Order: sequence, then structure tokens, then C-alpha cells
Amino acid sequence: MTPQQFIDSILAFDEFGSPTHLEPFEWEIDGRKGSTMKATNEYWTSRQRQAHSLHEISYRACYKPQLPRFFIDRLSNLGDAVYDPFMGRGTTQLEAFLLGRKPLGNDINPLSMVLLAPRLSPPLLEDIEQRLSEIDLSQTNENNPDLLAFYHPDTLKQIIALKEYFLKKEEQGTLDSIDTWIRMVAINRLSGHSPGFFSVYTLPPNQAVSVKRQLNINESRKQTPEFKDIRPRILKKSKSLLKDWEGKHFDQNGHDLTPQLTNSNAEKVLEIESSSTQLVVTSPPFLDVVNYQADNWLRCWFIGVDSSEINISHFKKITEWEDTMAAVLKDLKRIVKPDGYIAFEVGEVRNGTVLLEENVVRCGIKAGLEPVIILINAQEFTKTANAWGVDNKSKGTNTNRIVLFTNT
Repeated sequence: MTPQQFIDSILAFDEFGSPTHLEPFEWEIDGRKGSTMKATNEYWTSRQRQAHSLHEISYRACYKPQLPRFFIDRLSNLGDAVYDPFMGRGTTQLEAFLLGRKPLGNDINPLSMVLLAPRLSPPLLEDIEQRLSEIDLSQTNENNPDLLAFYHPDTLKQIIALKEYFLKKEEQGTLDSIDTWIRMVAINRLSGHSPGFFSVYTLPPNQAVSVKRQLNINESRKQTPEFKDIRPRILKKSKSLLKDWEGKHFDQNGHDLTPQLTNSNAEKVLEIESSSTQLVVTSPPFLDVVNYQADNWLRCWFIGVDSSEINISHFKKITEWEDTMAAVLKDLKRIVKPDGYIAFEVGEVRNGTVLLEENVVRCGIKAGLEPVIILINAQEFTKTANAWGVDNKSKGTNTNRIVLFTNT
């Protein structure tokens, strides 16, 4: 699809019964002037549980699989490579794989690879059950009493035993696909607000509060962690994740879909070859909205990583954010094929006073990319759907705001 064909399809889009609302964004960068259209509509459904079950791994500030699917369906073909330099839980890569594309992904946090890779090659449920029965959860070396704020002593013993099992097998080079799947699911069960999690009641499962905060939660709720056997909880979540999985091969339709996942700074990911990618769908950190280091400290602990030592960007100033995004987009220009596309998703921040899509347009032009359109996905559950009288000044991140570039 050419840029003009994509624009025409957006102008005609009415799949959910509403016309597209248009307004121009006038920009001037380094002496160059131009206008890029902002198109607002509901482009994908807001309904929950509409995606493949393998996506149901929680991660802070992740977008719905329908977002990358919208662009993958329109701007790539079977066998094309689809890349995300800020892959998080791997929504873009997994959706690309399920749609017969080659997943390329990067994240500076090693946790991302641990969460994604097993879901690109899922084992059989009976193999997971067999392996769980074979792992000895009775012997531990680590002593971490602080975590008793979250877990019953016997539950914590099982968790530490499982952690040490994975670390030992990783050191020996014998960690297989069944192990990595169990590790991924265990990470997703570490803390949450329902009986299916290993912990006592805590905040939602896409982040972990501090030990001090959890002690306060326990006191206010008058709760004490009760014993929870981790094996049946891992098996139950595995069954849920696999319910839509019918099995696919990396040579589906004759194309090599073998994933390539890296762990580098997104400004320069040299492991990804130049001109290797048809489409990028990504969402970078939004200034200081989310502290990924603090939110993932417990999950990183489980894989033997100190999250405070990961150099995750946490921007305070918009100028710092722009400089980094311009560098990322410059590397994406190298990676994306000529006439390929980059869909760069951001949101409203600081009570809507900063519309990051406008900053992204400037960053992309500086990187040598050509803006095609700004897509604003607004849905009924947001504060922005008042007959398309879009109020961008309402509190919070209310919309998906995607700048689409082409690599000229």
C-alpha cells in the first residue's frame, strides 16, 4: 500500500460507524514548512479479550494487540519483517508472528526477551505439567525475608527454589523451551490482586510496589500472606495462554519467521541489519509517566537481575526526550527498507498539555523520514469521544496517537 492509498483508506474508514475527524498540524523544522493531517476515529475495538490468548501477559503501559494488527495488515505482507525497538512484553512481535510476519524486537531490559521468546515457540501443556512435577521446590540457598511482605514463607521457598533452578540451568546452558515457558508464566504470577497470583493482595499485576508499600497495604487490609502452591497456578495460567494456540512453524507459508530479539540501547541496535524491515510499530517511554525500573524490580529479581542497574530511559525534560527519539528514529531509518513504514505511538502526557505526536513529527523529519499521517485512535471509554469534539486537554493518556512515517 502506498502512502496515498493508506491516507485514502483512513479518510474512508467507518468500520465502527463514525466518520474520521480531520485537522491539519502545521509544522516548521529547520527552515522547512509542511502540514500533516491528524485523523481521529475509532480504528480498533475497545472491547477486552478480543486478541489471541498468547497476548495475555501483563506489562505496564502496553498497548492492545489491535494497534499493531491495524498497521501490519495494511502495510506489510506475509514473510515481511516487523520490528519494535521498545518491545516491552512483545505485543508487536507476537502479533506479527501470528500474522505470518518475521518478528524483530529489541529492549534494553532483558526481562522483555524473557517474557516474549517462549510465546513465539510454545510447548505442549502436558510437557509443562510433566516438567513442573520434576522440579524440586524444597531446597533453597537464598534468604530474602523482605519478600515475606508479599508471600507466605512456604510460598516464598517455592518461588526461590524455582528461581535458583532456572539460574542454575541457564548457567549450565541447559535451559530449554519448557523451562523458559514456565519461567515466563511464573514471572506473570509473582504479584497481583486475585487468588491466581502467588502473592497476597497487592496492586495490579503489571507492576510491583515496594516492600514498605506492601506492608502498608497488608496493615490497611488486615491481611497476612497465606500459602499458595505455585505449581497449579503456573499450570492454570499456561492453559489459559495456550487456549487459542493451534501450533505454527517458523517456515509458515514458505517464509522464515524465526524471531530475532536483541537487548540493546534503542538508539543504535547494530544487531538488526540495515534495510531489513518492512514495518516498525513501536511505543517509546512517555517522558516520566512510567518508571519501568521501579515497576519491574520484583520480576527482574526473579531472573537474577537488579532493575536499578538497567539503563532504562526516564525523561524529565521534553528536550531530552526529543533528542533520544530523534536518535532512535535515525536508527530506524537505517533499519527500515526504502518505502517501508514506521508507526510511532505516543500519548497525551502532563494533563494533555504535551501532545507528543507533534514532537515525534519534528524528530522524524530531523531523522530524514517523511510523515504520512497522524492517527488518533479515540474510543468510547476515553474522555475524547464527544462527537469528535476532541478535548486533548483532559487528564491522562486518553488516546493512542500514532505518527506514521515512510522511509523515503
